[in-house]
Amino acid sequence: MIKLAARVGEVPPSITLAIAAKAKAMKAEGIDVCSLSTGEPDFDTPEHIKAAAKQALDAGKTKYGPVAGEPQLKAAIARKLQSDNNLNYQPENIIVTNGGKHSLYNLMMALIEPGDEVIIPAPYWLSYPEMVKLASGKPVIVRTDASTGYKITPEQLSQAITPKTKLFVLNSPSNPTGMVYTRAEIQALAEVIVDRDILVVSDEIYEKIIYDGAQHVSIGSLGKEIFDRTLISSGFAKAYSMTGWRIGYLAGPVELIKAAGTIQGHSTSNVCTFAQYGAIAALESSQESVEKMRLAFADRRKVIFELLDAIPGISCIKPDGAFYMFVNISKTGMTSLEFSDAFLEQQQVAVIPGIAFGADDHIRLSYATDLDTIKKAVERLDKFVGSI
Repeated sequence: MIKLAARVGEVPPSITLAIAAKAKAMKAEGIDVCSLSTGEPDFDTPEHIKAAAKQALDAGKTKYGPVAGEPQLKAAIARKLQSDNNLNYQPENIIVTNGGKHSLYNLMMALIEPGDEVIIPAPYWLSYPEMVKLASGKPVIVRTDASTGYKITPEQLSQAITPKTKLFVLNSPSNPTGMVYTRAEIQALAEVIVDRDILVVSDEIYEKIIYDGAQHVSIGSLGKEIFDRTLISSGFAKAYSMTGWRIGYLAGPVELIKAAGTIQGHSTSNVCTFAQYGAIAALESSQESVEKMRLAFADRRKVIFELLDAIPGISCIKPDGAFYMFVNISKTGMTSLEFSDAFLEQQQVAVIPGIAFGADDHIRLSYATDLDTIKKAVERLDKFVGSI
């Protein structure tokens, strides 16, 4: 018998990937499955981005590259952070990673020591606490609910901070709730972070997907003191429909970025070289394709919210960003796993149980799919809830 490291037993497999795999297996058997599970845009990567990668291939960009990323891409990211987010980073403040998830993992491994506490508002993206555990840290989960738009308050943040607190994880727009923090809310959190002298990582992967006049505010843009305590995690997967390309980045103080580079140098080394040239084109070319996808998501959001809002026995609030509906199923009396399993078996619709996000009385529906699938899936949801 092989004895595995204890850390493996502390981290469960990804529920989202498991449900997506089950749904795909059912589809392969010829079953008419509607999947609202995976957080992946259904659009193809824009042609000009693919063309740039093809051109890089033809130009021989197939060799090892700098561990921290191609200099041209790092410079483009720095310009983007300055123009879009008012963040004064230089290329040396940036590391290109194998997806946004990898940027967060590198950060945790570079920063967190045994016993360090990391504050994570719930509902949370399911990998945040598991990454903290893998780094031998302690996730400190702070519960939020619909009354505050599933957003942590400055009072909650302040109360959660202890002498062992090292990092606060901020995600806006949020996965799984789609909520976006306002400038005033971000400012209030920044004041606590500066006053208590902790660090914050701002996961901004959904920043381009916002609605109804909502504004994305990078917390590090609010002043030098908070900037010095901020790390930015982001990537190309959601806004540019480049999920399979695996290109993300981390921006922050030089010493931490160098540490992340050391870790990356002994794990994955550089991100796929020619793919990085596609990312350069994504940033430096027209953003028309990003807006086109955002408008399509906005239409789907309107449709799915109106349909869900008409179903008795469940409830949800309208999200400001991303492409998720976070639905409260508490009135059904079922746990999120029971609900999701039965829904998939009885009505052939795949959704993600809220327990994966620290909210067992909710499910997450992704509307990053076509309108016909959305309408069919919600019609089946209405039937399912009515049968309980």
